[in-house]
Amino acid sequence: MSVSPDPVPLWQPGEAFSDASNLSSFMRWLWVTRELQFRDYNSLWTWSVEQPEAFWEALWEYAPIHTHSPYTRVWDQEKMPGTKWFEGATLNYGEHLLLGAVPGKPAILFQSERKALHEIHWPEIKHQVAAVQQHLIALGLKAGDRVVAFLPNIPEATIAFMACSSLGIIWSSCSPDFGAGSVIERFVQIEPRVIITVDGYTYNGKPYDKRDVVQEITAAIPTLESVVYIPYLNASSSLDLPVPVLSWQTMCERSETREVTITPVPFDHPLWVLYSSGTTGKPKAITHSHGGVLLEHYKYLWFHNDVKPGERFFWFSTTGWMMWNFVQASLLVGATIVLYDGSPGYPDLGVLWRLAGEARIQHFGTSAPFILACLKGEIKPKELTDLSELRSIGSTGSPLPPEGFRWVYEAVGEHIWLCSMSGGTDVCTAFVGGCPTLPVYEGEIQCRALGCALYAWDDHGKPVVEQLGEMIITRPMPSMPVFFWNDPDGSRLRSSYFEDYPGVWRHGDFIRVTSRGGVVIYGRSDATLNRHGVRIGTAEIYRALDMIEEVEDALIINLEHDDGRHYMPLFIKLKVDQQLSAGLKQRINTVLKESYSPRHVPDETFDCPDIPYTISGKKLEAPVKKLMMGMPLEKSVSLDALRNPQSLDYFVRFAREYREKEGLS
Repeated sequence: MSVSPDPVPLWQPGEAFSDASNLSSFMRWLWVTRELQFRDYNSLWTWSVEQPEAFWEALWEYAPIHTHSPYTRVWDQEKMPGTKWFEGATLNYGEHLLLGAVPGKPAILFQSERKALHEIHWPEIKHQVAAVQQHLIALGLKAGDRVVAFLPNIPEATIAFMACSSLGIIWSSCSPDFGAGSVIERFVQIEPRVIITVDGYTYNGKPYDKRDVVQEITAAIPTLESVVYIPYLNASSSLDLPVPVLSWQTMCERSETREVTITPVPFDHPLWVLYSSGTTGKPKAITHSHGGVLLEHYKYLWFHNDVKPGERFFWFSTTGWMMWNFVQASLLVGATIVLYDGSPGYPDLGVLWRLAGEARIQHFGTSAPFILACLKGEIKPKELTDLSELRSIGSTGSPLPPEGFRWVYEAVGEHIWLCSMSGGTDVCTAFVGGCPTLPVYEGEIQCRALGCALYAWDDHGKPVVEQLGEMIITRPMPSMPVFFWNDPDGSRLRSSYFEDYPGVWRHGDFIRVTSRGGVVIYGRSDATLNRHGVRIGTAEIYRALDMIEEVEDALIINLEHDDGRHYMPLFIKLKVDQQLSAGLKQRINTVLKESYSPRHVPDETFDCPDIPYTISGKKLEAPVKKLMMGMPLEKSVSLDALRNPQSLDYFVRFAREYREKEGLS
């Protein structure tokens, strides 16, 4: 690992940009109201994690939080897990989405592969929210009941979530590209009473009829009493189910009120249930609170994304990824959300960039793989459309390599503030991300988020700087899960985060905290390559391979045998018409050795037909390693959670042949 002692920033905030930021406004407010003065962001961050009660109480006072009863104390204890926040306070997350509306500004802009960009304004949104609520109330649903959604990224999903959250009803959603088994495995855990669904969706220009899947889902969840149906793929389609079905249109036409009902709930009342990727075993049903998510989303959208009232906020997502939930949060701070349903590569990789220009988007969110695909496809967004309104680009999902940073400034615009971020479904936010008062350095996330006591720990549990370490969090955050569903004693929650370091959150990422306070992420620590005692992040390998034109994708693991031997195979997916020649293997090895070290060079390199991913876009390093260690396929990974399950056929065969050759049982 090479560390540049004096890196050159790719971008620096001008004085006007920095002074006008929401973060600077907050710092000025802290001085006026509390006589707290901070020389820079890092000193503010230090205060926020060393005095967490003072920080979160200040945020509570600063934010436009509408409570129906006051809190008695900020927290009851610092111990993780189990911290109780703002006890006594009653509020509602959904109410705050509605309170964030800016008069005269649209609530939603929507475009899909089949529909042109159009606006939806707040009066219509509130009418439909009230209609959904009236239907749910008529069915007898109340706060604490569950409604699930099998929906694409369409306005109805946002509206339904507003309706449920405003009533204190717990929300959960899956994207219709999930298989039936994967959806059932998630939803059946929380025993929903109502499902909201479509007949299908379109992707890459191809229609996918999902009515058979809907029938399978409803048959498998005995608690379902009613279905709300959106004929999204075909306006004349219908559903024949054993439970009552009501169309979305009929529900809205029947509505007798336009008044939205608000149900105050305790701070820690469940808001939604999200799910772990389900790569091994049953997906964990991660439950977050109204108050915890509300505080966290105000903090991140304001101070780290710098979203302002009336701006337009976009993040390419599906309803099965936590970033969909995060997008809704931009309504809290007065933004208009921009939704897109379809493939980011259809009809070409310019489709989302053209959307950014036409919709006059200020904040454009995407994934690292999409940025790298645009780089390799030689896309130049600044030549496709007018991006003068665009202020920031957010990137998450996997580490963004340095060449991805460079591409943004070369191909999109020198004025862009690149906000690479990393967090997780576990907290529905980012632990590390953007800062509007700091420079952007190549390959480096700008900062640790306020209130997030995040460090890199070495093997002795000590914090290290400019060294690779385990990503840990030493103090509670309000948006940490209140519980996992069907985990009454909390054992699954504790084993997920607190097993290795009691009372300390281990997230499972391998990171380096820089001397500037930035963060570089090197991949999952549970798939970390422990190469003869030296830990290597998988992202380093992939970063180097991105420089090799013939390579489309790759996966690497390292096996540590009982006799001390190590075996590190590299699996690459080549671009069309390319072959894995001896010369290419040598070039791969040379690039890895020269970019990093001889320890990064694989023992062998293999050409495989495809690289396995979860539906949410995570590469399956750990499950492939388990196959290589002799674990059966059904215990290594849940096939329903995969985007391309057939890709594992190669690895099952490879693992069997490898173990036979090595004489392993």
